Amino acid sequence: MTTELQTERVGATQIMTLVGPATRNALSPQVYAAGIETLNMAESNDEVRAVILTGAGDHFCGGGDLQRLTHNRQHDLPKVAEHIDAFHQWIEALRSFPKPVIAAVEGVAAGGGLSLVLACDLVVAAENARFVSAYSQVGLSPDGGASWHLARALGRGPALQLLWQSTPISAQEMAHWGVVHQVTPAGTALEQALIWAEQLAQAPSGALASIKELVNEAPTQTLRQQLDAEKQHFMVNLLRPEAGQAIENFLNRKG
Repeated sequence: MTTELQTERVGATQIMTLVGPATRNALSPQVYAAGIETLNMAESNDEVRAVILTGAGDHFCGGGDLQRLTHNRQHDLPKVAEHIDAFHQWIEALRSFPKPVIAAVEGVAAGGGLSLVLACDLVVAAENARFVSAYSQVGLSPDGGASWHLARALGRGPALQLLWQSTPISAQEMAHWGVVHQVTPAGTALEQALIWAEQLAQAPSGALASIKELVNEAPTQTLRQQLDAEKQHFMVNLLRPEAGQAIENFLNRKG
């Protein structure tokens, strides 16, 4: 059965849930399209302040559907490239989405599921969550930006180790590396992600969007370019009504 992406609003948070428990929520082209559509709607809706990506049942996502991949490898190779392009469009949409995106991970995040986690801004993982590249086990190399994100987050050696060996990595170790940002008891990842999302919803959305854009672009910028970008964002945010109110509230609280 093909995995679907189900959506639900909880307060100011849009939840996207991968639903295909029989295949550990294996990815599908339908999911990619639905993910992009959901993000587009969430971006245009001012009432949505954050997005959570999670998986139904006991796992986050087991990665790609190997049965579909095997069929397309033998009968429709161009379809494989088409599906990768669709997956990558969703990855780019998650990275560039101007509002916070939080992954809530229970169980396994493998292959493309790991790539999805890495594309999110913040990661809440259950203490029994496991992260594995899985690609080398089936003679493949990463997609979904896993090599890009891991090389930047872990450095060359640890990234190669994780991608070459396909050894499951614990939530605690990923937290030590800075990839997981909060470890919670099993069964509570979504609950904790919702708490975090609601806290972020209290901050001015324009400022959060600016911070995300600045951090995304920082690795490719010189210091002077980054300083200029920070100045531009600062001036734009300073003139927003939210900043005036927030500054006034802060001064009154200190007084």
